Amino acid sequence: MNVGFFGIQFGWGLQMANTSAIFEHLGADADQIPILWLAAPLTGLVVQPIIGNLSDNTWGALGRRRPYFLVGAIFGSAALLWMPNVGSLWMAVGLLWILDTAANVSMEPFRAFVSDLLPPQQRTKGFTMQSLFIGLGAVLASAMPWLLTNVFGVSEGATDSVPLVVKISFYTGAVFFLGTVLWTVFTTEERPPHDMEAFKEQQERRLGVGATVREIITAFQQMPGTMRQLAWVQGFSWLGMYCVFLYFPPAVAHNLFGAVEGGSPLYSQGIEWAGICIAAYNAVCFGVSFLLPRLAAATSRPIAHALCLTCGGLGLLSLWFVPSPRWLLLPMVGLGVAWSSILSLPYAMLAGALPARKGGIYMGIFNMFIVLPEIIISLGLGWIMAHLLDNNRLLAVVLGGICLLIAAPLSLRVKEATPQPAVVATLQPVLESDAVSK
Repeated sequence: MNVGFFGIQFGWGLQMANTSAIFEHLGADADQIPILWLAAPLTGLVVQPIIGNLSDNTWGALGRRRPYFLVGAIFGSAALLWMPNVGSLWMAVGLLWILDTAANVSMEPFRAFVSDLLPPQQRTKGFTMQSLFIGLGAVLASAMPWLLTNVFGVSEGATDSVPLVVKISFYTGAVFFLGTVLWTVFTTEERPPHDMEAFKEQQERRLGVGATVREIITAFQQMPGTMRQLAWVQGFSWLGMYCVFLYFPPAVAHNLFGAVEGGSPLYSQGIEWAGICIAAYNAVCFGVSFLLPRLAAATSRPIAHALCLTCGGLGLLSLWFVPSPRWLLLPMVGLGVAWSSILSLPYAMLAGALPARKGGIYMGIFNMFIVLPEIIISLGLGWIMAHLLDNNRLLAVVLGGICLLIAAPLSLRVKEATPQPAVVATLQPVLESDAVSK
């Protein structure tokens, strides 16, 4: 049931490692990249809660969640095939929007899929396997262009277009995205609702626009104190990580490999090496995830999260001082430590603070503290790049490190609520799946 996660994350990993480079190949300036990425956070803000609610209240020939996996995989695979062959910048932006929407449509129902099918005593193993496939997909997708060039001997191709190794990587991603999701769709079976009439009544009650809006407004007004404190931590953490997503590959190509323009051999080499670095911090993230519970038990979750964010912030700041590209792998260790904590500890701190029977809506609101900072960066970082940073891409990544260092002391201000056993037991599968999917 978790094989589909590999393909979804492979497609998302290709997007993170190569989209900014494709934009620059098509003539985008450094200060244009943030606004061109605006599709990603806007899509997450709108699509995730809608698809989550729809999949909760759907039943058909393919079950509850699987129709959404399949539709997202079809559109996502088509976007991956087309993306490296576009001839204009705005077509690439449109395909990014399609790809991100498709990935969200596939990913969001997957968060509840394991909880639906596994009994409580098997869920930990199920989510561990989910995390394994996500990690493998991220590492392989990020490293594939470099592997194709340096291990398999694929030549660069024409320098005035997207490199051949990137095209092959995207074609491979399309096959993995659709193929692994098809495997999950056709080798799993979902259980229908016990009482179909009651399920239909639930559909009528929960799918109304007005009822949903009222629930969200009420939840905002009654937001627990712990969640309000975590909102600031999440906000600055994701401001920092989004700077990495936007500018790390072009920064490596321009600032460390000395590429003057997109499409040159040096630029391609830099993007490939940036992919190796992204694979490295994802590998560190996967390994550290097994150690975080011990660190949190020895200190506390807020202290452990602050320490990890500090490692990530210092790692990004140190990028300014690296003497050669190979030294980039050392700062990636710190970034991987922070990334592992960002994906897990805030959700663990949140669990005990949420009121009973409100977990779903509050998790949706909590996701807003991720996408709203990304929207702010998309709208404002371009001006900062043009007027304050002289379009220096590496400085934008260093700015992300400063944001992580701001988030670290804010984590120390978080006061965890006393866990309610029944609430934590109910929410744990949702929290685990939400953390690994992000």
